[in-house]
Amino acid sequence: MRGFKRYGGGALGCAVVLLLTTLPACQREGSGAVAGRNGGAPASSPSPAATFLARGTCSTRGRTVFHQVSCRSEKAAALVLARYDGPQAQGPLCPERTDFVLHISEHRPASDENGDGAVPQGYACMRNLEAPHPGDPGGGGGPRTIVGDCLSRLRQGEVKETACDGTGARPPRYKVTAAVRSRVSCPADTEMYVQLGGGAPIGCARRL
Repeated sequence: MRGFKRYGGGALGCAVVLLLTTLPACQREGSGAVAGRNGGAPASSPSPAATFLARGTCSTRGRTVFHQVSCRSEKAAALVLARYDGPQAQGPLCPERTDFVLHISEHRPASDENGDGAVPQGYACMRNLEAPHPGDPGGGGGPRTIVGDCLSRLRQGEVKETACDGTGARPPRYKVTAAVRSRVSCPADTEMYVQLGGGAPIGCARRL
């Protein structure tokens, strides 16, 4: 059975945002290191249904190594919401409410007598089958910052996603209330602009 490793942030993941202007505009950094080569990598694209860890399949849960299993198995712990080939930095965003991302190393065996097959470099967007769900709005984690998430201040010019209920390492100071196409569409009480990506790339955050 093939195994694969998880790279980047911890199980809860974290989204870091940086202030772009003196008064509060911010931009999110990447969610963690990407496994594999950087230069010359092909553009990311949806993986075919037969691909290892395809959308709709399930995995076990481990500290560093995970395995694909039937979603009916008692060992199943997380569901694949989306699966893409290539580096995450060059590929599509994971769906909202993704709890964590698995970065899959390229695997191309010289022979295939055991049916292991070739596995391209890629990444899988995962959601836990049971709570907790750090990728949910206000959950304090996940690879994306979405509407409903809260932010805490790390240091001058930098903030980080944290749980809205105050159970995180830092108390929440701002909350993302809307996702819009341009800053002028943000509510009047907006004090921070967060880069979200996607069709509505700007998040409007108010102070709590």
